[in-house]
Amino acid sequence: MHQQTFAEVPFEQYRKPTRREQFLNEMNRVVPWAELVAVIEPVYPKADGPGRPPVGIERMLRLHCLQQWFNLSDPAVEEVLYDSRAMRQFVGIDLGREPVPDETTICKFRHLLESHQLGQQLFARIGAYLATHGMKVNRGTIVDATIISAPSSTKNRQKERDPEMHQTKKGNQWYFGMKAHVGVDSRTKLIHSVAATAANVHDSQALPDLLHGNETRVWGDAAYSGQREVIQHHAPEAKSFIQAKAHRHRPLSDVERARNRTKSKVRAKVEHVFLVMKRIFGWAKVRYRGLAKNTHWLQISCGLTNLYLARRRLLAGT
Repeated sequence: MHQQTFAEVPFEQYRKPTRREQFLNEMNRVVPWAELVAVIEPVYPKADGPGRPPVGIERMLRLHCLQQWFNLSDPAVEEVLYDSRAMRQFVGIDLGREPVPDETTICKFRHLLESHQLGQQLFARIGAYLATHGMKVNRGTIVDATIISAPSSTKNRQKERDPEMHQTKKGNQWYFGMKAHVGVDSRTKLIHSVAATAANVHDSQALPDLLHGNETRVWGDAAYSGQREVIQHHAPEAKSFIQAKAHRHRPLSDVERARNRTKSKVRAKVEHVFLVMKRIFGWAKVRYRGLAKNTHWLQISCGLTNLYLARRRLLAGT
């Protein structure tokens, strides 16, 4: 680390750490930077010949994590780095020596990750890292899906809505966008499988992609009812704990309602995952057009969500 210049040295006598600084300090300690950099390094541009050398991989990765955690666009993250000393320290930028990477550089890095489909690899590497720290995938899986909204307006350059996004009805409300499907470990609440579809795809259609195959129990809401054969095919040893579904001429009995309440005590753990992604990280609306870019964002978001959920255990072990 370089010695700080006077441009970055704080002089406030009564200053105290903010919640943002505390969050960034915790995440800085739990993210396996070296392992994630190793995933990106084979495809990252090398400093060959004349011209400006590329920005360091770890610095760009840290910057991309800021975009995920604070739901920032490429121009917004450049601007906030000039404004926030805590974020500059996290990325490792000293304005006394160098500027913040511009939005074009930030955009090119994101496109590099997308073009080589590194989101899935980064998600898997984080999962392997957590497994080495005792947080392995167990025999219980909770499956669920949440809607990520997309702009429904046609007041844009193309004069149309995103053709890869669709609408669906939930309750009495219509939504337009995509669905994020996750398979979550019932003990640790960590995501082990992820899939993305348009919003009009039924939750049960993504079920095969959310099971790792070694389950002994599978939990889910009533949207997955009637999928017992699918569960048996992809996880032969699994017992179905999917919630019973009422029908128009066959309401649930008192026994079935009691069983549903018991199942919900386990199934509700998946809502914590969506809380982190959609409320804490702010990803309640898609940022890009098309499923491919948003699937890549979702994969990295799930990996960072796992690190956020496991941060207490990781910090306790350091």
